Order: sequence, then structure tokens, then C-alpha cells
Amino acid sequence: MSAPTVAQDTAHGGIHLTTGAKAALVVLIIGALCMALAPVWPWLVKYPAGWALPASDWIGAALEWLLNLIKPVARFFSRALAYPMEWANILFNGIPWPLSIGLVTALGWYVGGWSLASLSFLGLSFVVSSGYWDESMNTLSLVAVSVPLALLFGGGLGILANEVPRVRNAVQTLMDVMQTVPTFAYLTPLLLLFGFGPVVGLIASAIYAAPPMARNVMLGLERVESDVKEAAIMSGGTRMQQLFLVEIPSASQQIMVGVNQCLMAALSMVIIAAVIGGFNDIGWEVLLTMRKAQFGQALLAGLVIVVFAIVIDRISGQMAEDRQRHSKRISGAIIAVAGVIAIVFWSRLPEPASLTLLQPTADWVDSGLSAFTVANGSALDGLKNGAMFYGLLPLRIGLDGAVLPFTWGFQWTFGMSLVLFGAAAALGAVLALRGNIAAGIMLVIAAGVIETGIADLPWPFVLVGAGAIGWVAGGRKLAQFAVLMLLAVLLSGLWDKALLSLYLSGAAVLTCAVFGGAIGLVCAMSPLAWRFVRPICDMLQTIPLFVFLIPVLMFFQIGEFSAFLAICFYAIVPMIRYTRHGLVTVPDELIEAAVSSGATSWQTMVEVRAPYAAPTILLGLNQTILYAFAMLVIAALIGTTGLGQSIYLALSQADVGLGITSGACMAILALVADRLVQGFATERRKALGL
Repeated sequence: MSAPTVAQDTAHGGIHLTTGAKAALVVLIIGALCMALAPVWPWLVKYPAGWALPASDWIGAALEWLLNLIKPVARFFSRALAYPMEWANILFNGIPWPLSIGLVTALGWYVGGWSLASLSFLGLSFVVSSGYWDESMNTLSLVAVSVPLALLFGGGLGILANEVPRVRNAVQTLMDVMQTVPTFAYLTPLLLLFGFGPVVGLIASAIYAAPPMARNVMLGLERVESDVKEAAIMSGGTRMQQLFLVEIPSASQQIMVGVNQCLMAALSMVIIAAVIGGFNDIGWEVLLTMRKAQFGQALLAGLVIVVFAIVIDRISGQMAEDRQRHSKRISGAIIAVAGVIAIVFWSRLPEPASLTLLQPTADWVDSGLSAFTVANGSALDGLKNGAMFYGLLPLRIGLDGAVLPFTWGFQWTFGMSLVLFGAAAALGAVLALRGNIAAGIMLVIAAGVIETGIADLPWPFVLVGAGAIGWVAGGRKLAQFAVLMLLAVLLSGLWDKALLSLYLSGAAVLTCAVFGGAIGLVCAMSPLAWRFVRPICDMLQTIPLFVFLIPVLMFFQIGEFSAFLAICFYAIVPMIRYTRHGLVTVPDELIEAAVSSGATSWQTMVEVRAPYAAPTILLGLNQTILYAFAMLVIAALIGTTGLGQSIYLALSQADVGLGITSGACMAILALVADRLVQGFATERRKALGL
């Protein structure tokens, strides 16, 4: 049986229903039945706790037995890793800071010229001036040890998947799990295995940073031209010689991209590592100052991480490109000058901790922030409350629960629900009469979701809805996958938490899709706008996740709205980039054909460029969803509910079962959303003949 597509029509009673229309009709019927039968069978809406499996207890007991079994080996490994950590720490802190700046500046010159050398010099000078040099060197020592581990582990997995095709799918699945399971979820078992300390953060960083390396190794080896492989075979070399002397060097550029992404992933983990590491590094400074509400200091420490991220990203990114390098003599001269300064002024060099040149700036930020919030507190509260009362809260608990006299000025009534459904049905009928039956039915479904609220949706409706979307996007297998995965969440006893996570991430993704898509559209139409937006996107993509929490906390304090903003800032970049890329890569002949036929610019955009760019835009939506789920767990620190909160509580309580189960449920939501969007993108590419 072939997978059905949206374009397939089936005659039924004289009315032609597409696959999408039939799927939407089934979902509508199930939703209506659940609403009608809820007073009689309340379990249709609220899944009974007694029906859930004690998955957290089972997983916790099994993992504790396993962890206790291998704990001696893990503790030995932990003690062994403590030595390179200590050596790296002594090395980075022992090198005089002028020489460190000179070494990085020289490397920047060699791989990127004056622009990168200037960026390196100014960036590290900022770090010295901040007074956080020692903490930054401690952070670099963690990165310096975790990245080689991640490179070895990820590179080994990539080579294994390339050499043994039978394990390729298993490696791909492992990479998906490592990238979708929130990092907080596997911190709890790591704590039990390796104990409290910086080594736990090191191992967590290595686990998080390994998948990008594995994926790029696999991709690079796949792209080695067949002629190169055949030449290696004809030369009579063994398989290992072919691999390490020919294929890996040929794939070196793609592998270096993996090194770049590995470095950035490890650096983004420094604050999460500080949560469990108790390490006097820059991540710990960010956490400490945030907890004390010293936002000026927190912003300064966060900017230090951003500076490191930008410098490391630019240098490693340039090393990944096959470009001509600059003069080694000038690099040597820069190092020599820095060395002379360090030696001549050895006894006069101030301690890095005493160089608090930017402390007045941090104090000014704190005082300015206090003055701003006092002067504009009512406006900020009005913005936050307006977004909560008129946007987020109705999405969460529905108009029926959110529309109250003290917020909206009136009480939502049953008659208003009838009016809402009636208006939706009328508009849906208009769409159906115009030939778009699926859109008309989905409009009625959307009205029901808004009236009920995502957190209170009946579980049969959600399961059937996910299955219907899967059927339309990819056929029977995808539908079965979506239903079975969500059924596992339902049986885990964390369904209510999952819906809360789905609500907040869904609201953020919708916001990113609207605003990110609009910004991407403007950038596609205006190169000047893209020149302005591009550096902002570059900066947002290099900022570690935790740093996004600082500015929203500065203005809106702890709460769900702050978490929502942090998720949006982090997840909007892929939507902007992919929308713009999809629209500007439409073949010129298609645009010329539309223009020659008399189409206006708007018609060309809507009828030619947008449909052709749809697969790329859907890929951007896919990345936005994954980014939103990744940030959702971090946002649990500032006031969210749902699975992220459960994961964080499990970490603080050392509850392995709850942590793993909550993390798995979060990964399932992300994985289902990922597969559904990919299904639609694949279907669209087939329709375009791509």
C-alpha cells in the first residue's frame, strides 16, 4: 500500500475529499466526541493517574542497579580524568596573560589576517579587563579536555557508521537521542556515577559535543568522490590505509566543520557544567551573579562567554575553510612581542583578578537598570501581563478559563463558546465551498483548541491528531510512529507536564515562525536589510543558552513570560536564515517566466518563490522546533512548568528515574515534531520534483 498524499482525491458521496480533509475530519469528530462525553466520562479529558505505569520508579530502580554495578569503574575513570583537567588548569593559568593574548592573536592572523587578529586581540583584552581572566582560563581547561574526548568519541562513531553500514541506523538513532534528550536529564546519572565535581561537567560537555563531530565525519566520508576511492583501491593499500591516508584527508574540510561545531557545543555547556561541577569557572560566576540579582555582573560574565564563543567560532571556522594562510613570520613576530612584554614586565604584571576595568560599567548597568525599572515598571508589567493574559494564558488553559473579569473585563460564557464555534464553522464552510475542505475543517479544530487550551486537550484528541498529521505527512508508518511515541508519554504518567511543555514551546515556535518568517522575507527582498540582520543572527547563534536568560531576567524577572522570550530569542535564528535562503535560491528561470507572464512582485513571491522555497522553510521550522525544546529545559530555571521543571527537580533531588523519564518524554516530543515536519518537507520536495 503506497503512502497517501495530500493530492490524492477519493470520491465519497459525490464530495471529493483529499487525504488531508479526511484526516482533519476524523480529528474533528474525535474532538467533538470527547467534548460531548467529558461530563459522563471525565477520563477522556484527564487521563487517570491509576492508569499510568510507574515508569520513573522502574527506570530509576534499573538504572540505580546498573550504575552501582559500574560505579567503581566510573569513579576510577573520573579520577583519571582529573589529572588532565588539573594539568590543563595549571597550563592555562600559568601562562602570563600577555603571552596568551599574543598566542591567540598570532593564530588569528595566521588563519584569517588582520581582521581576525584584531578580533582576537580585542576579545581577549575585554576578558582581561573584565576581571574574569582566571575563571575564563578554568573554563578553557574544561573545554580543552572535553573537546578531544568528544572528537575521539564522535569521530570514532562516524568512522564506525561509515565502515559498517549495518550499524549506521543505530548510530544515527544514538546521535538523535544524544541531541534531543535534554542535557539536564543525563546529569543525574552522571552525578551518581562520577560524583560531584568538575569532571562530571567535563563528561557532560563531551557527551553533548560528540554528535556534531560524528555527523560531519559521516557526511564528509560520504562525499569523498568515487574517483578518489577507486584510486586508493588501485594503489593496493589496505582498508585502513585507504581510510586514514586518502579518504579522511579528502574529507578534512567537512571534518573541520565538525570540529568547529564540537567546540561551540562544548563551550555552550560551561554554565550547565557549573550547575553540577562546583568549579570556579566563568559559568559559575554567571550562575552566582544571576542568583544574587547582580545583573550588571551577570551580563559582564555572560559577555565574557560570548566573546570566547565568537573568537573560537571565527578561528575554528576559518581553519575549516580551504583558504591560503597568512605569513608565519608575522605570527611569530606577534608571539615574540608578547613574550618580550611578559618577560620584561614579569614582576610588574598585575594579577588578572585585580584588572577590574569594566567593574564601573557593570555597576552603571545595575544602577541604570534599577532606575529604568523604577521609571518604567508599570509599562514593563503592562507588557508582560498583556502578553500573559491575552496571549499565553488563553493558549494554555483556553478562553473558557483565561477570560475573567479582572483580566478581560468580562466572564467567558457557554454562549460565547457557541458564537466562537459558529463563526469558525461559517468561515470553514466558506473555505470548503471554495474547494479547500481541509482548511475549513482545521479552522473549526483550531477554534476548539483555543477555547479549550492546549494544557487541557483530551488525550484521545491529541493522539489521533498526531496520527492524522503523520498520515498526511508521511503515510502509515509515520502515523504509527507518532501515536506510539505519544502513547509512551501518556503511559509514563507525565502527560500533563508534556502538554505544558508542548504549550510553551508551541507558542514560542509560532511566534518565531511569524516574526522570523517575516524578517527572512524582508531580508530576501532587501540585501541591505540582510547586511544588518546577518551579524545579529551570527551573534545570537554563538551565544550559549544560559546567557539568553540574563537580559530577560533584567527586565521581566522570573516568570513564564521571561522563559517564553528567552526561547524565542534563541529559536528565531533558523527561521530567519532558512526563510531567506529558500527565497533567494529560487532558480532565475522560474522568476523570469513569472515576470514575463505579467506577474507582479507580490504574485511572483506568493505563487512562485514561496512554493519553491517551502521545503527549505520547513527545514527552518524543524530547526526552530528543536531549538525551542533545547531552550525549554534551560528556561525551567526561571519559572516554567512542565517537563523542564521535572528534569531540574530530578537533578536537585538526585532522582535518576524521574530525570531520565522526563528527559525521554521531552526527547519524544521533539522527535515526533521533527519527523512530522520532515515528512511535510519531503512530500513538498517530491511535489516540486527535487
